[in-house]
Amino acid sequence: MEEFVAYLIKNMVNIPEQVDIRGIDGQNGLTIEIRVAPEDVGKVVGRKGNAIRSLRTLAMSIGARLGRRVHLEIIQ
Repeated sequence: MEEFVAYLIKNMVNIPEQVDIRGIDGQNGLTIEIRVAPEDVGKVVGRKGNAIRSLRTLAMSIGARLGRRVHLEIIQ
């Protein structure tokens, strides 16, 4: 799952080398932390949060197929 999210994020940003994706298993499912360059945060969030909302929906849908809860968080 982390590789898929990394692929999507790296294709959205201007500096893909600074994308760092970490998956943390917890009681509430898998939490995926996304770190990008400061100038790329706006691209990942999108206008009015539309881009990150779409990414979260996509990750939750795939997680549901796998029987896991998935949460995406942007860490600055």
